[in-house]
Amino acid sequence: MTLRRDTHHTGISRRTLLRTGSAAGLGIVFAGSIEALAGCATATPASTPAPPGAPPATDGYGPLVADPKKILSLPAGFRYTVVAEAGVSSLSDGGEPTPSDTDGTAAFATGSGITLVNNHEIVGDEDFTVPVRDGLTYDPAAGGGTTNIELSATGERVREYVSLSGTVNNCAGGTTPWGTWLTCEETEKKAGTDGLTRDHGWVFEVSPVGSENPGRSAEPLTFLGRYPHEAVAIDPASNAVYLTEDATEPNGLLYRWLPPVGFAPGKWALQALRRSAGDLAGTLQAMSCTRDGQHVADLSTVTAPGTALDVEWVDVPDRLATTTSTRMQFTDDQVTRSRKFEGAAWGAEGAYIVASYARLDDGSAQEHDGQVWLLEPAGNRITLTTRFARNTAPDQDGTNYDGPDNITVNPHGGVVVAEDGEGVQHLLGVTPAGEAYALARNDLNGNEFAGPTFSPDGKILFAGIQSPGHVLAITGPWTPT
Repeated sequence: MTLRRDTHHTGISRRTLLRTGSAAGLGIVFAGSIEALAGCATATPASTPAPPGAPPATDGYGPLVADPKKILSLPAGFRYTVVAEAGVSSLSDGGEPTPSDTDGTAAFATGSGITLVNNHEIVGDEDFTVPVRDGLTYDPAAGGGTTNIELSATGERVREYVSLSGTVNNCAGGTTPWGTWLTCEETEKKAGTDGLTRDHGWVFEVSPVGSENPGRSAEPLTFLGRYPHEAVAIDPASNAVYLTEDATEPNGLLYRWLPPVGFAPGKWALQALRRSAGDLAGTLQAMSCTRDGQHVADLSTVTAPGTALDVEWVDVPDRLATTTSTRMQFTDDQVTRSRKFEGAAWGAEGAYIVASYARLDDGSAQEHDGQVWLLEPAGNRITLTTRFARNTAPDQDGTNYDGPDNITVNPHGGVVVAEDGEGVQHLLGVTPAGEAYALARNDLNGNEFAGPTFSPDGKILFAGIQSPGHVLAITGPWTPT
């Protein structure tokens, strides 16, 4: 999501990297102690001191080479192309400019090429909104949504068009096991607010096959609840959907949706369920944790990596938030909250959940600059895999990365993390051994990276610079890391 420098965010720095984890059946393991991994390292200048506890440096693919175009610095041998640029490239289905604020993105194999489903985190005051389209528009008064960017197999732009419009603040989301994208509204605005004609705060399903979306993508999956959604991870065995909430006053919750008995997963099956069973299909629940039999009200109180909490799930009384926000329907002794629930991804062992930072003045019990949790449904537990202290020098380009947001599995080993913090912004690689390296640096401005995702064949890494709105395709001599 966009780091908003308001009263809740002023002066915030965030740093987190995965210490242990597995992803998408690849058997990725990030081993080591928190002391070894809390500070990360890079191939950039050694004159910037590493934070205490930094791991040994790894060069990754080598030092970054400054970009003469001042857009994206990459290691030698790598190159990038701009496949979409807000206000510059145009939509093939109407001629309007590519919309602003690229964010969460997924890549799918379609036909003989690749299709990106690209979120646009538009609140309402951006320069280029997602145009209204018949059969694709939820609320004509809202400017967010998604576009599909069709590319050749080698990443050349073919066309871009609207796949969902009329939504608000499409931040992150998640892919489904059946090959679609769930895009999430990070808002809970109701009809009548800011001119909106419908309630917002939903999850929508979008197909990478553009012709499939009219009459489908603009229907919210209301049974997943109405609240400021951030990201989604789906258990392919049970079809349970895990959803993060990025909210404050009070801080957000982690939710689980269980499908009804007999649910058969597949493309548009969630839409069919909503049409047949309505807004209350399945069961929406919020996470409640205990440790040694004692309730844990705030995840920030857990400070030791390896600490496991027992998990129970509590039914949400009114998932549609008719009068009261879902997170406000519980007392603190009923649920477990966290500041800045953001990324979520399904791995071989469960769902990885990121809490980006916590501060005392935002209501958190302890301060940190990042936690990564592994939620294991089979064991009914959630384990802290990583906790990071505050980054005090975010403007120095060296070993002090901060503010990860979107995360994607690197098919060549480890993960790629998009920085959305203070100071210099990078795409970071993390090796299976837990070593960090700079894969790319934003030389254009200080705005966040967003939506890293690899092509299905692993040859192209796509990522965005959210503002002014570049979607980039990165190629190079990928080797195992």
